[in-house]
Amino acid sequence: MPDFDLYRPSEEHDMLRETVRSLAEAKIAPFAAAVDEEARFPQEALDALVAADLHAVHVPEEYGGAGADALATVLVIEEVARVCASSSLIPAVNKLGSLPVILSGSEELKKKYLGPLAKGDAMFSYCLSEPDAGSDAAGMKTRAVRDGDFWVLNGVKRWITNAGESEFYTVMAVTDPEKRSKGISAFVVEKSDEGVSFGAPEKKLGIKGSPTREVYLDNVRIPADRMIGAEGTGFATAMKTLDHTRITIAAQALGIAQGALDYAKGYVRERRQFGKPIADFQGVQFMLADMAMKIEAARQLTYAAAAKSERGDRDLTFQGAAAKCFASDVAMEVTTDAVQLLGGYGYTRDYPVERMMRDAKITQIYEGTNQVQRIVMARNLP
Repeated sequence: MPDFDLYRPSEEHDMLRETVRSLAEAKIAPFAAAVDEEARFPQEALDALVAADLHAVHVPEEYGGAGADALATVLVIEEVARVCASSSLIPAVNKLGSLPVILSGSEELKKKYLGPLAKGDAMFSYCLSEPDAGSDAAGMKTRAVRDGDFWVLNGVKRWITNAGESEFYTVMAVTDPEKRSKGISAFVVEKSDEGVSFGAPEKKLGIKGSPTREVYLDNVRIPADRMIGAEGTGFATAMKTLDHTRITIAAQALGIAQGALDYAKGYVRERRQFGKPIADFQGVQFMLADMAMKIEAARQLTYAAAAKSERGDRDLTFQGAAAKCFASDVAMEVTTDAVQLLGGYGYTRDYPVERMMRDAKITQIYEGTNQVQRIVMARNLP
């Protein structure tokens, strides 16, 4: 039988949640609608998170970070996503981009890149996908060729979150085309490296405040010591990273769903029809009950996966995929129901649930579509 105390939030976790919720409601929520409407980076959220040291809580203490555990990172992302999904990608993608360095990087790389991240002087993005290599990430074409004490990178990365805003990028590139996934290596590329440029921001359905761009690598020449881990281990590092960070997407989905339920719950108590609040109607009560039940199930699955991430349990691959898949499906369902509960008002931008519904959709797609998650689960059945 599992020891439930291993993943039950502690008193410190509860205090962290209260801190993040207060900050999110005071300094992030007021700008969420404008960030979405104007499709602009949520600078106010970044400033607030950095000031509170909540932008990259996962960075270990020895590199200047808070040294927060996986559950604490989940709580930060969940509470920010509750008010603004775009802003929650700041802590989430900082972990995604930097985790390969934490897992596989040399001590020199860790010191060089984790310190600025911890201080809030830089953000970190993750470059795996390409125009012709999405779910089949091992089919990437970006090349890295050795040239003395340097590597020269050429290629295009697509769907890169916070591209152009981040200073640092973990880039996967082919170093030995004959070996497919075992011929892929990981590198740290800096925004300021000559030959690095970015495409125009994608025009997206949701998370409009988080820029998604292509990253172009045109004869980008970087020192050989910027390779993360040994040559040929990049794909393994990428997959190991996703085992951990899919849980942060589950947290984002969980936060979006909770935000939608909270708003809908308040609305139906105030909205009156047929002489009484619509919350008094059994049909509405059943919808709210189902929404709350599914959110709680997603929360328990996500927190359990976070504990497994922290411990490095053998079934982490299954549990991370399950948490991401289930929580994102719940988020899509709950936000759709929240729009329904608000009726015509829910379909307008005057109310936040339509934004939440649009934002929820991406959680079923990125860091591996939910169809891929089911393949991952099937291959890793406990």
